Amino acid sequence: MDLIPAPRLADFHEGGLRFEFGPDPVLAAGPGAGGAARRLRRELGGATGWSLPPATAGADGAVAAIRLRIDPAVGAGQGPESGPGSASVSGPASEAYALTVDRTGVELAGASEAGLFWGVQTLRQLLGPDAHRKAPLPGRTWSLPYVRIADAPRFGWRGLMLDVARHFMPKDGVLRYIDLLAAHKLNVLHLHLTDDQGWRVEIKRHPRLTEVGAWRARSRWGHRASPLWNETPHGGYYTQDDIREIVAYAAERHVRVVPEIDLPGHSQAAIAAYPELGNTDVVDTSALEVWNDWGINENVLAPTEAVLRFYEGVFEELLELFPAEVSPFVHVGGDECPKAQWRASAAAQERIRELGVDDEDGLQSWFIRHFDTWLAERGRRLIGWDEILEGGLAPGAAVSSWRGYGGGIAAAEAGHDVVMCPEQHVYLDYRQAGGPEEPVPIAYVRTLEDVYRFEPVPPKLSPEAAAHVLGAQANVWTEVTEDQARVDYQAFPRLAAFAEVVWSPQPAPEERDFARFEERMAAHYARLDALGVGYRPPGGPRPWQRRPGVLGRPKEGAPPNV
Repeated sequence: MDLIPAPRLADFHEGGLRFEFGPDPVLAAGPGAGGAARRLRRELGGATGWSLPPATAGADGAVAAIRLRIDPAVGAGQGPESGPGSASVSGPASEAYALTVDRTGVELAGASEAGLFWGVQTLRQLLGPDAHRKAPLPGRTWSLPYVRIADAPRFGWRGLMLDVARHFMPKDGVLRYIDLLAAHKLNVLHLHLTDDQGWRVEIKRHPRLTEVGAWRARSRWGHRASPLWNETPHGGYYTQDDIREIVAYAAERHVRVVPEIDLPGHSQAAIAAYPELGNTDVVDTSALEVWNDWGINENVLAPTEAVLRFYEGVFEELLELFPAEVSPFVHVGGDECPKAQWRASAAAQERIRELGVDDEDGLQSWFIRHFDTWLAERGRRLIGWDEILEGGLAPGAAVSSWRGYGGGIAAAEAGHDVVMCPEQHVYLDYRQAGGPEEPVPIAYVRTLEDVYRFEPVPPKLSPEAAAHVLGAQANVWTEVTEDQARVDYQAFPRLAAFAEVVWSPQPAPEERDFARFEERMAAHYARLDALGVGYRPPGGPRPWQRRPGVLGRPKEGAPPNV
C-alpha cells in the first residue's frame, strides 16, 4: 500500500482480502481513547457520511467495526533505544501505534493518545484518497485491506517553520496547515511571528506593536533585485484569542506550536512602533517605518535594560498564550544581527564596558543569555538560530541549525540539543527545478529527491552528540511567497518527502529507494488533491502557478554541504 510516511512494519495479506464496511459502522473507544474517537467521527465521518455510533455493551454481541484503545506496551521496542532521535521532545516510543485489519474489522492501539492519533492518519490513508474529503461522494463504498502495521516515529521533533511575518497568513490558513502537518505525522509548527516587515501577535501592554507594526505601506514584488512593487498595503495579526485557538487546535492534533519573537535583529517593525527600542544615538528611529523590502536590516535593538524590560513584557503575555504543556520551547531568533549600529553607538560601547564582554558579538550573546535564564526560570526552554553560538552559547539553549550542519554539530558536541534545518537541504522557499517557469526562483535547486535524501544526523557526530539531535524541520520563508497558494506550491510535494525522512527508519541517503517513493507519491498526489493542496505537479508548474517577469535570486550548481 502507498503509505506516506512509510511505517516501520506493514504486513499485508497475500491473498488481497479486504474488510468491507457497512453503511454505518460501530466505533468502540477504550479508556483514554475518547479524543481519538471524536476526531475520527469528525474527520472520517465527514468524508464517509458515517456517524460511527458508539458500541453499546451487551446490545447484540456484535464486534465494533473500529476499535480504539490505549496500550503503553505498544511502544515497547518501537522507538530507538539510543542514538539519533532518542533525546526527543516527547520520546518516539510514546507516539507508537499498532493497527490490525482482519475479518472482525479494525483494531487500533496507541502507546498514548498521540500514537492513537497517528494511527488514525494511517487508517485514513488506507481507506483511499477520498477519505480526506470533507463530504462524502455519492455511491462510494469503503473497505480496507487485511494488514498488520507496527509503527513509531524516528524523531520526536518533526516540524515545519511558517514565516507569517513577511507575508501574513490568516488564522484559517494556519489551522489548515496544522491539519496538513497532522496528516503527514508532523508534530511541530514553528511560527515566525515577528520580523522587520511585520509584527503578527497582539501584545496588550504594547498595543502599537500591532497598531503600527503589523502593517506596511507596500511590498517589493519578487526578490530585492526586482524593480517591481505591490502598492497595496499589507498586514494582519493574530489576536490573543486567535493564538489561543491555534494552540488548542494544534494540541488536539498533537502538534506543538513554537512561537518565535525575533531579537535583537530583524526588529524594525517593533522599532517603528516604539522608536525608543532602537539605537537612538546613531539613527533617527522616529522616522523608521515597517520595512517594505527584503534582506538583512541594519536597524537592531538597543542593548539597554529598558529594552529587556519591554521584551520581558512581550514574553510574559506570550507564555500565557502558549502553555508549557503544549509549547515548552520559545524561539528568540538571534540570527542575522548586524553590528554596525552598536559599533557606532556610544551607548552600546559603554554597555560593552559595563557588561565586561569582549565586543559586539558579546552583546548579542548577552541578549540571548538573558532570555535563556528568564525563560528557564519560568519552566521554558529557549531555542534560537545558530547565530546564538556567536559570543558563546547560552547555557541550556537549543539550536536551530540553519546555515548548514556546522552550527548543529558544534552545539551537539558541546551537549546542547539541536533541531536540524540546514538551508541547503530543507529550505522550501528554494526553487524546485532549474527551468525558467519556476515562480520567483530563489537560491539552489532542491528537488523532491534532494529533500528525500536529506539526513538530519551528520555521520561525523559522535553517538553521544547524535543523541542531542531532537529531529528536524523544514522552513518556509515568505518574502516571495505571498499567499496560501504559493506556500502550497513551495511546500508540497517536498514536505511529504521530508515527513518520511523524519518519521520512517532510513538507510544512508544514497541507499534510499527514491523510485519506490515516487511510485507511492502517485497515490499521495490524489490525497493532496482531496485535501485541496496546490502542490507543484511532477511535470512543472501549472500556468497560474508561474510568475513571469518577476525576478528571483537563483544560484547555480549544487549547494555547499557545510
